Amino acid sequence: MSEDKTQKTMAAAIIGRRRFINTAALASLVGVVGCNEKSASTATPAALSASDAKPGNGSDGNVDYSKYEVHPGQLDDYYSFSSGGHAGDARIYGLPSGRLFKIIPVFNMDCLVGWGITNESKKIIGTKADGSVKYHTGDTHHIHPSYKDGTYDGKYMFVNDKIHGRLARIRMDTMETDKIVELPLVQGFHGTFPDKRDPVDPAINYTTRVFCGSEFSIPLDNNGKNMDATADYRSIFTCVDSESMEVRWQVLIDGNCDLVASSYDGKLACTNQYNSENGAHYEDMMSAEMDSCLFFNIARIEEAVKAGKFKNYGGSKVPVVDGTKAANPDPKTALTCYVPVSKNPHGVNASPDGKYYACSGKLSPTATLIEHALVLKWFDGELKDAREAVVAEPEIGLGPLHTGFDGRGNAYTTLFLDSQIVKWNVEAAIKSFKGDKTAKPVVDRLDVQYQPGHGFTSMGETKDADGKYFLSDNKFSKDRFLPVGPLHPETAQLIDISGDKMKLVADHSVYSEPHDSIIIPRNLVRTRQVYDINEFPNAVKDAKDCRVERKGKKVTVYLTSQAPTFGLREWTVKRGDEVTIILTNLDKVEDLTHGFAIPKYDINFIVNPQETKSVTFIADKPGVYWCYCTNFCHALHLEMRSRMLVEA
Repeated sequence: MSEDKTQKTMAAAIIGRRRFINTAALASLVGVVGCNEKSASTATPAALSASDAKPGNGSDGNVDYSKYEVHPGQLDDYYSFSSGGHAGDARIYGLPSGRLFKIIPVFNMDCLVGWGITNESKKIIGTKADGSVKYHTGDTHHIHPSYKDGTYDGKYMFVNDKIHGRLARIRMDTMETDKIVELPLVQGFHGTFPDKRDPVDPAINYTTRVFCGSEFSIPLDNNGKNMDATADYRSIFTCVDSESMEVRWQVLIDGNCDLVASSYDGKLACTNQYNSENGAHYEDMMSAEMDSCLFFNIARIEEAVKAGKFKNYGGSKVPVVDGTKAANPDPKTALTCYVPVSKNPHGVNASPDGKYYACSGKLSPTATLIEHALVLKWFDGELKDAREAVVAEPEIGLGPLHTGFDGRGNAYTTLFLDSQIVKWNVEAAIKSFKGDKTAKPVVDRLDVQYQPGHGFTSMGETKDADGKYFLSDNKFSKDRFLPVGPLHPETAQLIDISGDKMKLVADHSVYSEPHDSIIIPRNLVRTRQVYDINEFPNAVKDAKDCRVERKGKKVTVYLTSQAPTFGLREWTVKRGDEVTIILTNLDKVEDLTHGFAIPKYDINFIVNPQETKSVTFIADKPGVYWCYCTNFCHALHLEMRSRMLVEA
């Protein structure tokens, strides 16, 4: 086939793939992309059945898919931890199988485990004066584990709630949320990232801070006054203590934060910034030619806080320093550095060697590479312009978003509009930027289905990037799975990046809407299987200690579960009593969990081996109520019941 015919054939194939992309959505991108397609009705080829999936018919005949199978009884090589989006949870998958292992409730109600129902979970989520949960919704976007010496330590994971401006911490030994903090002055809390080492004390080389970027600018005293003074709206960048989960400090900035990254030496945190115009409406956000990747000098900020150079806003006692451009004209004393990048960046990621940050502008077909050492030089006053910290800007494709690294000098960026993953070489990009016309940064491309949002390499956010897998979380999966109604599943497409060419090796369906994932080898995750009963002050350590205690209208029921019985056959309360049930699972066998449910009282929760949980409710309905175990635990599981008798 001639070169001309080949190019035409490739162009036709690309146009066919692109038919799926909504014309109106493309047209709205300020003329950056043109689209002449008149209909999305012929977006993709007809869906294939399993028998159709053969080389040349939707699958790659050069891929040995059996290499990526996990047979019955075998374990996956990796964990994938994923945010759950507007489900408000976090999720654990195995890779390469794509099997879902667990959903961790965080900001959402979950009747499987009783999250938002037990007293313990209500305390973590936050309760109102009447004892009800403060919020019933959440929107998790970014999930990142804690670090020691630049790699994961298996201690914590941190995940954000975009809706209500909360940060949650998940214990990795139990895979359960243990603390949540609500950030002051914040709306649209989007990006979060732990530091990789403490920058102040060289002896401390583990996570001590978690950095949080707020996306929406709001009045600093958001009390309903001066709401039309949009020029005074500001976004806030926040630092939270990783152990106490208390807010340490905040920074007032120009523009809106999106995602967050931290440096390997602990000196800098950064966020890709859009809407540098501080506009309140769409058209006001698009007038500037460029936005920024915004860097924070951690040591200087903490020195300013210590010196009292801060203000308080909105009734919050958290110190807020001024990180706006106007307040930081001198690099030698500046708290922040605004590095100009292409318009509307979405995503910033640090390379495993600690040298670079990749920050891509959605409205430019380029990725911007910023050198860490040059940003530090700007803070030292050695650069005239922060733009001098940019060392490469390769043209990679339409709609670049997030970048992962393989530890071998290559970067992998999701192209939202092109529905591709592009592999580009960092050193070649730098050479090309310096004028070397022989340097070719882009080394490979791979189509995905469709419109990838976030993408991640295995261990790619650590110094130990292993270059094995890239996971593409795609926002559209039309014709990829069996239809399940108007709300389609999304795809997490697993890509083998260990060779010169990327190979799509698996499609994993995922429930809407994952945003961020982290891929960790299984040996770095060390979980507990049984609790220590002594951790729980109210634990009922022996079935003989089961009892009912009354103090006026308050009744406490001390109860145990041990397959196949509860410690009390029945107990009696009076109508109107405030009843607290404290339940301890006395079983010591791994995986022997008990449930506890009370019909008509909206009570349903579980207790794991040697764990204690409690619930409180008003016994406002007289009669007989069978309390039963909801988690299949024994041959006599159906008989595992007790009666609550409520006297009229």
